[in-house]
Formats: sequence, C-alpha cells, structure tokens
Amino acid sequence: MKKNLICLIGILIIATVLGACSNYKFKGNINYEVEDFKATNHRGETVTLESLKGKPWIAMFMFTNCTTICQPMTFNMTTIQEKLAERGVEDYNIVGFSVDPENDTPEVLSKYLEHFTVPDDSKWNLVTGYDQKFIEQFSVNSFKQIAKKPEGDDQVIHSGRFYLIDENGIAVKDYLGYEEDLSFDTVAIDMETLIEERLEK
Repeated sequence: MKKNLICLIGILIIATVLGACSNYKFKGNINYEVEDFKATNHRGETVTLESLKGKPWIAMFMFTNCTTICQPMTFNMTTIQEKLAERGVEDYNIVGFSVDPENDTPEVLSKYLEHFTVPDDSKWNLVTGYDQKFIEQFSVNSFKQIAKKPEGDDQVIHSGRFYLIDENGIAVKDYLGYEEDLSFDTVAIDMETLIEERLEK
C-alpha cells in the first residue's frame, strides 16, 4: 500500500511538471528592432538580416583575440545548442558578430570555432566582413550596447549578453552570456516556446 502511494505521488509530480512546461508562455524583457546588415560567416557565406528572417536566432558579440569573456560565452553557446538538441529543436540560427572585423577573417573565425565542441556547425554563423565603425554603430543601434576598440589596444569593449531574436528580426530577450550558472535550459525553452508560438499564429 505504501509503495503504491509513493508511486502515485511520483506520477502526480511528473504530471505537474509536464503540465507546467506545456503551459509555459514566452515572456520577453526587451524589444529592439535589429538593423539591416550584410556580413560574411566563417564558411564564407553571405548572411543578412533578411536571410535570417523566418526563424528565431541567438546573437552574441565576440572576437577571436579576446582575453576575457568571449571563450566562456562561446562555450556557453555550445551548451545551449546541446540543450536545444536534447529538446529536438532545429529551426533556429546562432550568430556571433565579430567586434574586431579587421583581424577576424572568415578563416580566423573558422579556426576559432574548431576549438569548441559544436553539436551542429550548420546553425552557426560567426560573421565579419564589415568595418569597425559599422559594428560599433550596429551594436548601439540594434542592441543598445557599446562596442568600442580603443586606439592602440588589441582588445574590444563589447556586450557580454546573448540576445534572442524572433523570426521578424526583433530582439525580445537577453541573458548574461558568460556566467557559469547561466540557465541553459531556460534559454532552450524560450527558443522552443518562441518557435511553437510562431507556428500557432
């Protein structure tokens, strides 16, 4: 009797958790319209805002010579992708905007990404091909964050956040990208929910 009661309680807990997940509604915390851009990814392909429309994507700012947050952020992004794969989510993209385009050629970006275990490279776009002035203005105009390369310095000041962008090119939520305790499941669930809500429209 006691064993049956424990099993019943276990089933009720699982049902409650599953019910809570299915009732989860995406809640954004920002509303930024991403400006149009044209860039080249680490595979040498052209990437534009228009080419990304139609499915959600996650953006970050990074550069390969970074000595602080970029590697932790890139690692965290691979972990998010693992969580998306576990949930069977496939209809998305990842975009890393280089804030040091003069040094980050597609070849350099490609070699950088090889240092990480990437579950699905086809979803990734580490992009460059614009000038320094463009990316600094783009960061402020599209994401309300400073990107600045001080004169005579090989390091670049830039945002340490991840941005979830919807299928229309609107940044709808951000997360602190370099934290060790970043809730990877939350980002994956947000992405999954955004996709499901889009399909329901």
